[in-house]
Amino acid sequence: MTGSYPSGRRSIIPDPVIVCVDCGGRAHLLTSWSDEDPPAAGDLAVYRCADCLDRWDLVLEDPTED
Repeated sequence: MTGSYPSGRRSIIPDPVIVCVDCGGRAHLLTSWSDEDPPAAGDLAVYRCADCLDRWDLVLEDPTED
């Protein structure tokens, strides 16, 4: 999901839970952003798997870019 961003960048709302690539468990979003500085393309989203405790650092991408 995207929205407006004060600097002209599009804000991106990352999934709060993703599937862990290693074990198939549920990895929860650890990163938070303030309302004045929402997540945007290029920002880092950090996840931690509840089952295997692996950490995943994902760079957010603009879903409208090819």
